[in-house]
Amino acid sequence: LKLEMPTVDLDGEVTVLATVPEVVQSLKSCAVTWQKLISRVLEEQLKKVPQGNGPFAEIDLWRERNATLSALTEQIKLPEVQKVLKILQEAESKFTGDLHIVLSDLRKHHMEAQDNTKFLSTLERHLKNLSTGSGVDVISNTIPSLLNALRMVWVMSRHYNKDESMVPFLERISWEISERVRKVVDLQTLFKQDIAAAKKKITEAKATLEQWKKCYFTTCIQVEESGSERYWKFDLKRLFEKTDYMVLICQDLHDIFQVATEELYNIFIPELTTVTENPKGVDELRREVNIVISPMEDLSFDPFSMESARDWAFVMEEFREDVTLEIVKQIFVQNLKNPPLYKNHPRVAGAISWSRSLSDRIKHTITRFQEEEELLATERGKEVKQIYLKVAKKMKEYEDQKYRQWRERAEHVLPLLLKDTLLTVSSATEEPVTTTKNVCFTLNFSPEIQEIITETKYMDQLGLPVPEMARYVALQEDKYLRYTNKLKAMLDRYHKLMGMMNEAETKLLNDYIQELWKILKAGHKRLTWKSVGIGEFIVQCTQTIGKLELLVQQIHNISEDISSKLQSIESTNLFKFPHLENGDQLPGPKEFFDYVKCEQVKNVEHMVRKYSAIPQLLIEVERRVASTNSGKSPKLASYYAYWENRIYQVLTQLIAKNLQAFNATILANVPLLQIEAVLSVPEITLQPNASEIEKMSVQAIQDCVEVTKHFLRWMHGTCIECPPQHVKADEVVTFSFYSDVSQNPLIIEQVVLITQSVHNLLASLNKCLDQWERYDLLWKSDKGSVLDRLAAENPACVIFDEHLQFYMKVAQEVTQKPLIKDEQFIRLQLAPLASAVQENAKSWVMSLGKLLNELAREELFRLQDEIQVGVFSL
Repeated sequence: LKLEMPTVDLDGEVTVLATVPEVVQSLKSCAVTWQKLISRVLEEQLKKVPQGNGPFAEIDLWRERNATLSALTEQIKLPEVQKVLKILQEAESKFTGDLHIVLSDLRKHHMEAQDNTKFLSTLERHLKNLSTGSGVDVISNTIPSLLNALRMVWVMSRHYNKDESMVPFLERISWEISERVRKVVDLQTLFKQDIAAAKKKITEAKATLEQWKKCYFTTCIQVEESGSERYWKFDLKRLFEKTDYMVLICQDLHDIFQVATEELYNIFIPELTTVTENPKGVDELRREVNIVISPMEDLSFDPFSMESARDWAFVMEEFREDVTLEIVKQIFVQNLKNPPLYKNHPRVAGAISWSRSLSDRIKHTITRFQEEEELLATERGKEVKQIYLKVAKKMKEYEDQKYRQWRERAEHVLPLLLKDTLLTVSSATEEPVTTTKNVCFTLNFSPEIQEIITETKYMDQLGLPVPEMARYVALQEDKYLRYTNKLKAMLDRYHKLMGMMNEAETKLLNDYIQELWKILKAGHKRLTWKSVGIGEFIVQCTQTIGKLELLVQQIHNISEDISSKLQSIESTNLFKFPHLENGDQLPGPKEFFDYVKCEQVKNVEHMVRKYSAIPQLLIEVERRVASTNSGKSPKLASYYAYWENRIYQVLTQLIAKNLQAFNATILANVPLLQIEAVLSVPEITLQPNASEIEKMSVQAIQDCVEVTKHFLRWMHGTCIECPPQHVKADEVVTFSFYSDVSQNPLIIEQVVLITQSVHNLLASLNKCLDQWERYDLLWKSDKGSVLDRLAAENPACVIFDEHLQFYMKVAQEVTQKPLIKDEQFIRLQLAPLASAVQENAKSWVMSLGKLLNELAREELFRLQDEIQVGVFSL
């Protein structure tokens, strides 16, 4: 492509050389040669097309054109060439106009090639990843950045900003992507790979193809949002028709692995291995699966080619039919013994329906094979037909066997089941005992009857003949359902009623229960499910139970009233203590126990009134049960005894609780009464003394227990109080609960505990008085003798002073001692004792003072006499 240079000498000025004809003619000849060369090169370059289907072919084309046109352009820029063009222009050669047109075309095409080469080079890195990347994941990561770069080229390029330039280039990129996917999803090796790896490849390939289209539309939106006046409104069919088709093929391949490998291998083979333990069955299934997928490995066409779409559809149709037939076959074999049932379907008819549904599925499959003669004519088609006939025969034999076994069973069992009695009894003895609480009647309607009824209805729907008796019973289903529901409800009421009654009530209502059992016995002994009197039996039982329910409810209402009265008696407080306001002085023992006794008398009156009302309530029970009101009905003897025992238990609890509460009161550190410590020369003692307090405590305990004397016992077999019995002329005995309650070990224990608590308390208080014994010389010494002896000694004044100080100290000391001692429920007042000790000490001081005064006077008179004698002697 080298331009031929002129042979003439071009030294000199342009204007001078332009006037030399020989020079101009030579240069004109050279220029013609240049024009022809450039025109030829441009024509050749513009005729060239990319050598290949990928984007690099187009990039190489522009790169080659840029190199060629650059070589010519650089030569045109040479000084020698430029001088030639100036000389010819100066010479005003007509030829220069054509030459300039060619040179202008050269510049234009060179700039275009240079510009396109520059912009396409920005895509080269992405396109290399697209064409040579290590996997489809690299392609997926490259597509977004590639399209973003293309968007920039669209915006900035003067050539690739038009549909006619960009669309072909995008087509080449689409081709490149599809080729990469085609290489990755190679059917020659795909089915020989690990299942998980193959599925991963297909999934990634499909995702890559879908991402190409998705990213394209995302870029379209970005172009519009960028404000560009030129949008991407390209022909989608040219860009995505092939890749969209490949997406469908990838989905088909994924389905093949999903169905053939996962559903057949992963579901049926483990089941066959663990359930049937049939290695031959497993090998057979593996062989079947390999047969199903083997056509995929030896295709004679490219499945990704749209021209082979019909061939691929044929292969997929054959595969789906094969898989359907194989899956149905394995489902049938696997679930023969325990077929899955439709909702509400019975066991046998459900199994037949299940088998028929599978049969219909494979029948539909073979029907489609028959519609496609080409499919059925193949070796595989013939093999499929034989498999169908074999499986269909097994299904039919399975249905016939199930039906025959059910019919024989129904004809044999149903008459026997209808002869069953309505009820069964769970008691160990045939004749129920009145005291037996666990007698239980149960409904004797076999579930197999309902099962036969349901089977019969569904067998009829399946078009299978049913036994006449089974059909008759099925027509009576509503009646049997009504009977069983009413019998269940009746038995529920019966068992609930029996559960409501205690043993005493069961004995009380023995006649009524026996009457009810007599009626129920008909359902246990005589009536069967073929009997015509079932309805009447249910009505009679229901009415009798209703009457007994009403009576039991009435008795319960009366029982609750009695229990309420007994509860009130049991909760009575027999030890009510004086209520003191702030500042009130505690009562003494006598006042305290008198108050308790007084309140006790009031409470006993209330309790006796409640107790006296109980017989009238029992007479009301007698009136309703025995239709008498005597209070001594033999039918209620055990019931009277039951309540009398309840009364005994209540009274025992009444006394026990009150004694426990009283003992707790004694032991609590809350003073309720007070006593005094007094000096009763020569002893220090309590007032009242310990013996009197213990006597009062014992009397309070006795009063509490003797409360039960007010509750008279009933005469045997009645609820009538025993009248007083005259044992002797002057002795009357009344029978009360006192003798029984007072001898109860629990009561005796509480009495002993209280007595011991009071005794220990008083002993503790007496011990508290021992510390005052140190002052006993104040009252135990013979004051006269002591003073006479002291007077006889005629001691010095200092001796008198010592004695006086001692007694004055004692008088002062006792005033500083605590004058109140709280011990459990008793407050001990020590003030009287302290006062007595102080008075005794003061008495000693006075006596000593008097003695000292007398001795001093005597000494004074003696001194006076001595002075007078001395004076007289002078």
